[in-house]
Amino acid sequence: MMDWTDRHCRMFHRQITRHTWLYTEMVTTGALLHGDVARHLDFNDEEHPVALQLGGSEPEDLARCAKLGEQWGYDEVNLNCGCPSERVQRGAFGACLMAEPRLVADCVKAMRDAVTIDVTVKHRIGIDNAESYDFVRDFVGIIAEAGCTTFIVHARNAILKGLSPKENREIPPLKPEYAYRLKRDFPHLEIIINGGIKMLEEIDAHLREVDGVMLGREAYHNPYLMAAFDARYYGDDAPAKSRAEVLRAMQPYIREQLARHGAAGLKLNSITRHMLGLMAGLPGARAFRQTLSDSRKLAGGDPAILLDAMARMQPLAA
Repeated sequence: MMDWTDRHCRMFHRQITRHTWLYTEMVTTGALLHGDVARHLDFNDEEHPVALQLGGSEPEDLARCAKLGEQWGYDEVNLNCGCPSERVQRGAFGACLMAEPRLVADCVKAMRDAVTIDVTVKHRIGIDNAESYDFVRDFVGIIAEAGCTTFIVHARNAILKGLSPKENREIPPLKPEYAYRLKRDFPHLEIIINGGIKMLEEIDAHLREVDGVMLGREAYHNPYLMAAFDARYYGDDAPAKSRAEVLRAMQPYIREQLARHGAAGLKLNSITRHMLGLMAGLPGARAFRQTLSDSRKLAGGDPAILLDAMARMQPLAA
């Protein structure tokens, strides 16, 4: 989700669901240790609960970055051992770390020693031709010995050579039964499943077998799916915001962000681009997207573009 789930995206998602955990895009240790910390770690108080996802493979560097995350107020630090992109592989982290479970265990221990918040791991079920359940079972077992108690399992292999990141999300087959077996073999661990999940009924089915579900691209492309989460999964019967209310709630935030950064800084599109899927599946959704993508309207920097976009739709969209 790099370049996707930034703070503006998360603020938008928080208007839809009050309780769902939100995760940052993956932030590399190098970006934090040698770059602009505030740009990568600043977030809005409304985002809680929110987790910082880190990419790296040096225990000391990860410990320093985990400490930064705790100091900035994040509720969890997550180590990415699942991203298959070649850019990430060149940094010797992401999915290729699954070949080095002892190193991952050292990284987890270093982070846990540095912070008091939870340290979790997101991973695949295998890499390349390592397709047996034993591979991921042993990986989880070794990391658990270092004190990690929460594992987010993208239930498909990562092919490190020959497939693009997009193909890695589509071509290797999903094997949810591997995540289910992990929960049976490690009943004391929190096992959260990820990968290809698009419908509430799928979430319900997974929750009969594991402790939690993570959504990736579906939460981005069809964000209003999350409007059902608070009542369905968190026992909060307060009415969810309508789509129109979500748009209205984002207007003060947009004004504040544009004023803070000035005309030469943040562009309106940096926020509205995350909202294109809000009307997914509704009549007029295309007109909504077209309005929010209109460069002339966006150049005006007026948050009223949100309601203009909704006004082009059929009434039931509200």
